[in-house]
Amino acid sequence: MDEAYAALLVDLHVRQRRQGPGGAAETNKAIAMANIKKSEWLKIADIGCGTGASTLQLAESLNAEIVAVDFFPDFIEVLKHDAEAKGLGERIEPLVCSMEQLPFTGGEFDVIWSEGAIYNMGFENGVKAWERYLKPGGMLVVSEITWITAARPAEVQEFWESNYKEIATASEKIKILEDSGYSPVGYFVLPENCWLANYYHPLHKQLPGFLARHEGNEMAVDIAETEKKEMAFYEKYKSYYSYGVYVAQKLS
Repeated sequence: MDEAYAALLVDLHVRQRRQGPGGAAETNKAIAMANIKKSEWLKIADIGCGTGASTLQLAESLNAEIVAVDFFPDFIEVLKHDAEAKGLGERIEPLVCSMEQLPFTGGEFDVIWSEGAIYNMGFENGVKAWERYLKPGGMLVVSEITWITAARPAEVQEFWESNYKEIATASEKIKILEDSGYSPVGYFVLPENCWLANYYHPLHKQLPGFLARHEGNEMAVDIAETEKKEMAFYEKYKSYYSYGVYVAQKLS
């Protein structure tokens, strides 16, 4: 990704509570589905943590040390500030790093968590690469863009296949997990409010300030227009795709 383009995307999203669809209730649902024990001391990696919405919730909900990984330093700085403000700084280790070049050792983590981020390296590549970092019996919790119907209009099919070729149905994603050393435990679909109330509506409110900060920058205008089109596209075709949350256990 072009550095100037990436810097603009970060500037747009860094003021957001979330950098993608999700919700506190859904994070809690995933914790329960994974049967993560709140009384046991755990080591968790939150990969692609953004500004830390899930990281902070995991730290508040569980007895855990959390390594929070993101590629963008500005996101990590927001997380560090918020963790200290909440008195969670000692239990969260922020790490600026690519999810494809993690400095972890084998069998280091009880849980690997990743909300709305694994697409950056691809679902199959991600679940296979991260499996080695889990202890035997450790839990993987990831959200991934997923078809939620068997058939769909050509326009939405072509849009997603041109933007993310790994989009697939839940059954296809679960098969990948099974083939990658995991036993699937559960799956659910993020509801509409996770996209609109928790992500798109706050993001839309950021656009005027973003454009004002970058007045005259054609790339910023293009980014804002792309975001608006993406929002409208979701509103039109939300019956056909969403993020699926996948919970799986490492076999050995």
